[in-house]
Amino acid sequence: MPVPGTPAPSVPAAGVSAPHAPMPVPGTPAPSTHAVAAPAPGGAPAAGTLAPGAPMPAPGSSAAGALAPGASIPVPGAPAPGAPSDGAPAPGAPMPAPGTSAAGAPAPGARTPAPGAHGAGAPAAGASAPLASPVSDGGAGGVGGRYDPWAGGSPREQGVVHGGLQQTGAGVPTDAQRKRRAKRLALVWTLMVAVVSAGVGGVVGAYVERQGLGGGDVRLPQAGSVPAGRPPGSVAAIAARALPSVVTLHVTGTDQADTGTGFVLDAQGHILTNNHVVAPAGSGGAISVTFSSGDTVKAKVVGRDSGYDLAVVQVHGVHGLIPLPLGNSDDVRVGDPVVAIGAPFDLANTVTSGIISAKERPITAGGEKGDGSDVSYVDALQTDAPINPGNSGGPLLDSRAQVIGINSAIRSADGGSETDGGQAGSIGLGFAIPVNQAKRVAEELINDGHATHPVIGVTLDMAYTGDGARIDGKSAGGGPAVTRGGPGERAGLKPGDVITEVDGERVHTAEELIVKIRAHRPGDRLRLTVRRDGTDRQVPLSLGAADQN
Repeated sequence: MPVPGTPAPSVPAAGVSAPHAPMPVPGTPAPSTHAVAAPAPGGAPAAGTLAPGAPMPAPGSSAAGALAPGASIPVPGAPAPGAPSDGAPAPGAPMPAPGTSAAGAPAPGARTPAPGAHGAGAPAAGASAPLASPVSDGGAGGVGGRYDPWAGGSPREQGVVHGGLQQTGAGVPTDAQRKRRAKRLALVWTLMVAVVSAGVGGVVGAYVERQGLGGGDVRLPQAGSVPAGRPPGSVAAIAARALPSVVTLHVTGTDQADTGTGFVLDAQGHILTNNHVVAPAGSGGAISVTFSSGDTVKAKVVGRDSGYDLAVVQVHGVHGLIPLPLGNSDDVRVGDPVVAIGAPFDLANTVTSGIISAKERPITAGGEKGDGSDVSYVDALQTDAPINPGNSGGPLLDSRAQVIGINSAIRSADGGSETDGGQAGSIGLGFAIPVNQAKRVAEELINDGHATHPVIGVTLDMAYTGDGARIDGKSAGGGPAVTRGGPGERAGLKPGDVITEVDGERVHTAEELIVKIRAHRPGDRLRLTVRRDGTDRQVPLSLGAADQN
C-alpha cells in the first residue's frame, strides 16, 4: 500500500525524469509532458498515465494513481503523513525535484504553475522546460528566491544567489564572470612573460658578462683618490694602492716560456701588458695570470700589436677586480718620483722606486724576425727605477699612484737596447711606454682587436746616414716611395726630400721620425720641416691610418 501523499514506488516525483530517461534540454519542450513514470510491469499503463485512446481527463479530475479515497488533500508545503517534519521524503522515496515538496507541490515561495499545467510541477504543453541547474531553496548558504528564465535580468539581478551546490556541467558564464576570467588570464600571462623574460635576461646577461660582449666602446678608468693610512706620495702608500691590481703572467709556447707583468684595466677582466710577453704563446700556447692574492686563472689574448709592443689579455670569472687609474704622461716632468711594480726574475709583487730621468727617448726594440715586422717604436719615458727581466708590462706609477707608463725595455750592459726579456740586469736605464699612447692602443685592441698606426704615406730610406729622415726613391715592393693619394702626396712630399723636424723638434734618423709619428693619432695635423735641394720649407700634413698587427 503506498503511503498516502507519496508517489508509487516505481513512479518518480512529478517533474523528475525517470531513471535512464533522457535529461530534458533547457529551453526546449519536454519529449512528452504526460510521461512522468516508467511503464508498469506487464505492459500495463503506469499509474498516472492515460491508457491508449483514453480521453483527456477534465481539469481538476483525478488521474489514475491519484490520492486514495478518503485521503485528505495535502496542503501545499505541509509534510505528508508519516514523512519527516522537516520536509524530507519518506525512506525509499525518490528525491523530489528541487523547488518542490515531497508530494510534488511547489515549495514555499516557488512560482505557482499556470492553470492547465499537466502534472504537479510540469510545464504546460509547448512551454519551455525550466533550467536544470539547481537553485538554493533558502536554506543555509543561500538566499531565498528562484530564478525565472523568462523574466528580465540575470540571476544576480533577480536576487537569486546559489548556495553550496555547484553545477557540474559547463554553464554559460555571466558578463561579470567573463570579465573576472579575462583578468585572471591576463594576470597569469603577464606573470609568465615576466618570469620567462627574467630567466632569459639572466642567462643572456651571464653569457654576455662571461664573453665580454657588453655594448659600447671601452673607456678605461681615470685616476682615483689615494687610500688613507700613508702620507700622500710615499712609496708605501703607492704600493698599498697598486699591488692588488698588478698581476704576474706565465706564458708557455711550443719552444719558449716567459714571465712578465701586467695590470688590471677594468672590471671586465682586461689586463694590459707587453706584446713580447705574450708572443711566445702564439696560437697554441697558454697564458696564466696570478693575482697578488695568489689566485691563478687562465687568460686569453684579446689583441696585440708588435709596433707598439702592447697587448691586452682577458680573464673571466674573477670578481672584485680593482682597475689601476691612468694618469697623464704629458704632465710628467724630469725628476718626478716614480714607483715600478713587477715580477723581476719571477719574484712577484716586487716594488722599486726612482725618478723620471729623461723624456721622449726614441727607442726601438725587437727585430728578432729580421724583416722588421716585430720592431717596436717608442717615444719612451726613461727612469732609473730598477727594472729587470720579468718587469715587462708592469706599471710605472707617479706619486699619486696613477699609471704614467708601461715598463718595456732596459739598456743592457753591452750597450744594446732590448726588451727586458733577456738576462741582463738593471744598470739604471729603464724605458716605459707613455700611458697616453698605451691608453689609445689598449682601447683599440679591446674594441677592434687591432690598433691603427698613424702614417705619412712615404717609404723612408733606413740606410741613410745623414742627419734627418730621407724619403726613398721607391717602395720596398718596387712601387712609388710616395703613396698615391696618401697624406705625403697631398702635402707635396717627393722622393729625396729629407725631413729634419716635426712640430719644431729635431729628428736625426728615420727611426726617430717613426717614433715621433707613432706618438700621435691618425688624423692629427703635424708641421714638418722638409729640406729639398738645400732649402728648408714648412709642410703641413694630416696623418693617415694603417692597420698593423
